[in-house]
Amino acid sequence: MGSETLSQDSLRAAVRAAGIEAPPRYHASIGSTNVEAARLAAEGAPAWTVVAAGHQTEGKGRLGRRWVEAPGRGLLMSVLLRPRIDPAEAPLISLLAALAMADACRELTTAEVGCKWPNDLVIGERKVGGVLAEARIEGGEVIHVVVGTGVNARMRAEDFPQELRPTATSLEVEGEAVHPALLVRRYLERLRRGLGREGFSPALLDAYRERCVSLRRTVRATTTEGEEVEGMAVDVDERGGLVIETPRGRRAVAFGEVAHLAPEGLPTRPEA
Repeated sequence: MGSETLSQDSLRAAVRAAGIEAPPRYHASIGSTNVEAARLAAEGAPAWTVVAAGHQTEGKGRLGRRWVEAPGRGLLMSVLLRPRIDPAEAPLISLLAALAMADACRELTTAEVGCKWPNDLVIGERKVGGVLAEARIEGGEVIHVVVGTGVNARMRAEDFPQELRPTATSLEVEGEAVHPALLVRRYLERLRRGLGREGFSPALLDAYRERCVSLRRTVRATTTEGEEVEGMAVDVDERGGLVIETPRGRRAVAFGEVAHLAPEGLPTRPEA
C-alpha cells in the first residue's frame, strides 16, 4: 500500500473521510496546484476545495524558489480556505499547515518530523516538505487563502539534485512508507480542527511551539528587507512571528528565512 500513488478516486475518498464535501480535483500533471486553486477561488469554488497533482511543472516555494520533486513520488496539494480571520492573523495559516502535516507524518510513520520556522518540514536538519500560503486580501478582509503543501514522500536519494542531497530527504529515504491518500486524510483532519468557522484553535501556538525545531536554537533570521537578526530563538508570538533574543534585546521577525547556527556561529548545514 505504501508504494501506491494518489489518484482521483483515492483523493476523493480521503477528502470525504476527512469530512469535506467540496469536490477535489486531481491532475496527473499540472503547472502549479496553488495557481489552479487560486483560479478556482476566483470562479467561486467553495472553501476546502482540494487540488492535488502527481507532478508539477511550475512548482515553487517561498520567495519564488523552485520546488524539486520527482513525478509520482511526492505529495503535492493545495487547499482553498475562506477563513474569517483578521489579515494580521494570515501568517498563522502557514504555521497551522506545517503543524498539521508534521503531526500527520508522525501519526503514520516513526519519523520525527518537525517544523522549521516559518514553513518548512524537517527530519533532523534535512528538509522533507514545505508550505506555501498565498492570501488574497481586499478592503481589509481576507477573501481567500490558498495553502500549498509539498512532502517528499517516496523520493529516493538519487531523485534529488546533487547539491540538495546534504540538506533534503524524504519519508522513503528515512525508511518510511505511507500511502499518500492516508496522509492527505490525516492532514486535512488536523487542518480542519485547527481552523474552525470563527478562527484558529486556541491550542495552535502551544502545539506549534512544541513541534518547532527553531526554538531554543541560535539562529540567523534574514528579513524580507535583507536585515539579519541573530540570537537565540525563544518564542513564537501571537501573530506567528519568531521572537529572537539578541544582545540588544528581543526582536520579533514576522517574515523571513532562518538558518540554524552551530555554537561557533556557522550554519549547521547549507540551506536547502
